[in-house]
Amino acid sequence: MAADGDLYHRDFLAWTQEQAEALRAAARTSNLPIDWENLVEEIESLGRSERRDLTSGLRAVIEHLLKLSFSPAEAPRKAWIETVDRTRDEIEDVLEENPSLRREIPALVARFGDKATRRAAGSLAEFGELTPEARARLRAAVFTPDQVLGDWFPPPTRSP
Repeated sequence: MAADGDLYHRDFLAWTQEQAEALRAAARTSNLPIDWENLVEEIESLGRSERRDLTSGLRAVIEHLLKLSFSPAEAPRKAWIETVDRTRDEIEDVLEENPSLRREIPALVARFGDKATRRAAGSLAEFGELTPEARARLRAAVFTPDQVLGDWFPPPTRSP
């Protein structure tokens, strides 16, 4: 356990993992009438919810960056940019509370790129903006973690 006792405040996810392991160890040696298995599961689920918040935000940012990259439509651009900015702030809040999640960002960006691509493709197709050429380029689009979490935006798309 953390010697300084403030892991809960520095990295909530790491705290939940540490506490779950401590509860498992206590369960092996205790005869107290405690529902150890469900208690451990509840502590672990708290940490999983932090990861879900992060992955949901990453998917939303990637999806909107793809729309900004491939849609020639002008009207929704401002809303997409606002969504990206707001979601980046929310992701940063999650990462400040759970710094151990930072090391997972590259893998998560790569993993959720496919799901975000499917959602962006569906949205673009709904508005008749997904040509066969655009579909191929969309599938090949890859963003770096710095692009997803930084202040980068794709240049405006030109109408054909």
